[in-house]
Parts: sequence; C-alpha cells; structure tokens
Amino acid sequence: MSNFRRVPVGIVGASGYGGVQLVRLLMDHPEVELVYLGGESSIGKSFASLYPHLAHAVKLLIEEVDVETIARRCEVVFLSLPNGLACQIAPILLAQGCKVFDLSADYRLRNLATYTSWYGRERSDRTIAATAVYGLPEIYRDRISDTQLVGCPGCYPTASLLALSPLLKQGLIVPETAIVDAKSGTSGGGRQAKTHLLLAEADNSLAAYSVARHRHTPEIEEVCSDLAGHEVTIQFTPHLIPIVRGTLATVYATLRDPGLVGDDLTTIYTAFYRNSPWIKVCETGIYPQTKWATGSNLCYLGVEVDPRTGRVIVMSAIDNLIKGQAGQAIQCLNIMMGWDETLGLPKLGFYP
Repeated sequence: MSNFRRVPVGIVGASGYGGVQLVRLLMDHPEVELVYLGGESSIGKSFASLYPHLAHAVKLLIEEVDVETIARRCEVVFLSLPNGLACQIAPILLAQGCKVFDLSADYRLRNLATYTSWYGRERSDRTIAATAVYGLPEIYRDRISDTQLVGCPGCYPTASLLALSPLLKQGLIVPETAIVDAKSGTSGGGRQAKTHLLLAEADNSLAAYSVARHRHTPEIEEVCSDLAGHEVTIQFTPHLIPIVRGTLATVYATLRDPGLVGDDLTTIYTAFYRNSPWIKVCETGIYPQTKWATGSNLCYLGVEVDPRTGRVIVMSAIDNLIKGQAGQAIQCLNIMMGWDETLGLPKLGFYP
C-alpha cells in the first residue's frame, strides 16, 4: 500500500483569470491536492458556476476567506488578490507554518517606502516583508528554495527582466540607456468589467497607458539595480493590444562594446539561461511572437544588434497568464518544495 500523500493547496481569490489558471494547472499537478478555494464576492457558489467548462473536474465551492481555516487545511496557499490584501493575510498564514505565494504586488518590493509611494498604502508587516523573495526563478532560484514567502512578479516585469538580466548581470550595456516598450493582451486587466477592455473599445486599436507612472516600474528597477550592482533607472511604457493572451516586451539599450554582433549576444543569452528549462533563446534573426508562448510556461527571447546605433534589441514573449502569472507561481512552488522545476506545467503552447 502506497504512503504517497499529496500536498494540500488552497487559492484565495480563485474567481479571476489568474485564479482559474492556478486551478487548471494545480488540478493536473502530480504532487498537490487542491482543497480550498476562497473569495469574498462568490461565497457559497460552486466554482463550476463561475467557470462551467470545469464542472466535470472541479467540485469545490468558493468559501469564506477565514485565515485560521485556510491554515488548518492547507500547507501551501496562493494569494491571487488585489494589491493591499495579501499583506494582511500572509503574516498569519506564515505564523501557522504555511508556504505563501503572493500574486499581487504586496511582496515584490523590498523597500516598503517604495511600495507606499507607488501604491499609496502604509504597511505594518516590515519584518515579514523582509523575508519575501522575488519570484523570478531564473534569477533568484536559490533564494526561492530557501524561503516560505514568494512575491510573484506579473507579466510585464517577467518579460522585461528576462530580457534585461543577461545584459545587466554581465555589464554588457549602459544601464541608464535601457528602454522597455511592452505590450499585453486584455486578460492582463482581469475579469471584472472595465470600459476600456470592452471588445468595442479595445478591438482594432492600440494604445499606451500609465505612461511614466506604471506601478510595475519600481520592481523592474529594483531587480535591475540588484543585477547591475548600483541604482538603475528604467524607462518603461506599457501598451494594451487587442489580443486576449500574450505579452511582448521589446528592450533597447546601448552596448558598452559596439563591436558585439547578434550572434555574440545569442551565444551569451544561451549560456546565461543554459540551466533554465522555461527559457528558449531563438536563433539570430528569429524574433519571437506571443502566439508561440500561448498556453505554456515558456519565455521566448530573440536578440539583435543594430551596429548603426550601437544598441542591442531584445524581444521577450510570454503568456501573461502562465509564465506571467499562475505558471510562474507554480514554478516557484516546485523549486521551494525541491521538485522538478517543470512539474505540472505546460511545455508546449497552443498554435495557432
């Protein structure tokens, strides 16, 4: 008789797009059992009533968010909540011995003064926040394996930082020249009704938003500064594009050595990510598309050099709901638990 026991897992905030991706992926994960789904607006409803296409697979109800109940039933908890709520729940869960993965911005920034400045909320959990690790596995894999609290980055920082990291870590660019031009689909705005995400508003249109003030800017800068070894300022501009899934970040920066060519950078990126199973560096001259990554936890990177301007151009394509959200959180879970980093995650995208 087998003694195998699956790890009990809960999701707080299961009704959004990030939540349903977590449900889908965790239901197929061989090492875990999904035992709790929580939310405030749908208490008592079956998860199937929110997502009927999962009625045959998910029999759980949406329950009240009672932290003591969650801690008693779950060893691992994913918090898929609006900013400002996870920091109220996580300290209690951690004190009860739970491992916590926060998909909001609450534990992404090491400097809480920066958090207050950009998010407008004062924090009283400074001690707990100091233990959080930024959940970008390709950069902080060792730290993730040695913590109980992960602040999982969203789609824009993930795509941007995976493009920038080799350049900064190896001192290949003048950091202050880095510009990130990023575009993401409508699912990144969540499931709640918003006028600018209506089909009639978003379709056949392309627009920048939160120019020079997007909230993901400080976390991109914080990690870039960590990699560069000194404070770095990044120009970041996001755009909404009329697709459902996908994020593409195009990064521009001035090379320190203008003699480098595209093949050189492709070799450098391939070596940098040689132990990162979810990163696929394209051959020189091949530029990634969001469609390639859709439905998978992959990040596709394409690298080019413009000898005329002395700039490197890096293109990074991910599925914003998988590698940019739920899949990356589960990748962090795998690392924290000592499991294979690819366990339970989709290795191939949908195409077309």
